[in-house]
Amino acid sequence: MKCDMVQNRTSYRSDIKKGFILLIALTFLLLTVVYIFFVPHMLAMTPNALYKNLAKKIHSYYVVIEFPFFRDKQVQQTATTQHTTTTQTTTVAVTNNITSEHYHVAHPHNYQFILDESDKCLKQNPFLVLMVPVAPQQLEARKAIRSTWGTETNVQGKSVMTLFVVGLPGGAESNKTQQMLNEESRQHGDLLQSNFTDTYVNLTIKTMVIMDWLATRCPQASYGMKVDSDMFLNLENLMTLLLDPKTPKQNYITGMVMWNRPVVRSKNSKWYVPEEMYPEPTYPTYLLGMGYVFSNDLPPKIVEASKDIKPFNIEDAYVGACLKRLGIQPSSPPDPSQFKAYMGKYQREECLRVITTILGSPKQLIDIWKDVKRSV
Repeated sequence: MKCDMVQNRTSYRSDIKKGFILLIALTFLLLTVVYIFFVPHMLAMTPNALYKNLAKKIHSYYVVIEFPFFRDKQVQQTATTQHTTTTQTTTVAVTNNITSEHYHVAHPHNYQFILDESDKCLKQNPFLVLMVPVAPQQLEARKAIRSTWGTETNVQGKSVMTLFVVGLPGGAESNKTQQMLNEESRQHGDLLQSNFTDTYVNLTIKTMVIMDWLATRCPQASYGMKVDSDMFLNLENLMTLLLDPKTPKQNYITGMVMWNRPVVRSKNSKWYVPEEMYPEPTYPTYLLGMGYVFSNDLPPKIVEASKDIKPFNIEDAYVGACLKRLGIQPSSPPDPSQFKAYMGKYQREECLRVITTILGSPKQLIDIWKDVKRSV
């Protein structure tokens, strides 16, 4: 009997030991499953990782709708450091004093100038300021303008100033490009560079930075013009328009007027805008971005209106949305054909008549300019 009790007790202890080992094994297996399947997702939900994940998904189309309140201090410091050393970053920088979630990144106060000409207007007191958005690497386009219509600093007795606006260069040659820009700025004193990534989808940011510069650095100018770098510009004809007594001096903007333009919803188009960014089927009336001129009281008003308007990546239509918010209607020029999209085959008489037209290359601008300015 005693032997049976000892045997049963030994068997009982053996069963307990086996059960304990099995429990440990099952616990280890459960922890392994949790680690493999759940921990990465939990870690991915930190604010920094969440921002990076969202940014990666939307960056290819909508850099202009990233919001600064998703950024933690580490991301912000990294972006600021990268821009200070002028190296390329894959995110859009914001300044350290942005604290309100209501400021979206299209608003120009989210950016700082790396290259600036803050006292240029005080020295020159221009009547008209030509603001030329151009890619950092497009040196030939800037050279062509500096040797053609950019040389005209006094037209019909009025001072004219030309400035080029760039963002941060990208790609493998970004450091080299930045060094080139720094030297170009020292040589010519006509470059403005802000710390946003210079891409096609960020043209809205670039345009708003232009407006902010005019509002804060050059409020004494009478008129401003946003004009693309591939344009022929006849300043004599433009100045004749601006000096016409019938031309308004306030709340005035003119160029090639676009009415009832449908929003492109095809994802295959470079002009694609999703409904989340702009839900209406058509854009408000706007001026085609190739070149439009405006009274210089408008830039601060447009900047102010942009605080409340969700950004989207069609920059000229976005300015139209700001104008609509302000209750300001773009004006048709007295002769709409003077703002010409494409000239087709070159005709000297046509260039003598127009204000703007799109060209094919910097060399074409130089060749046409020489022919237009030759003595008859």
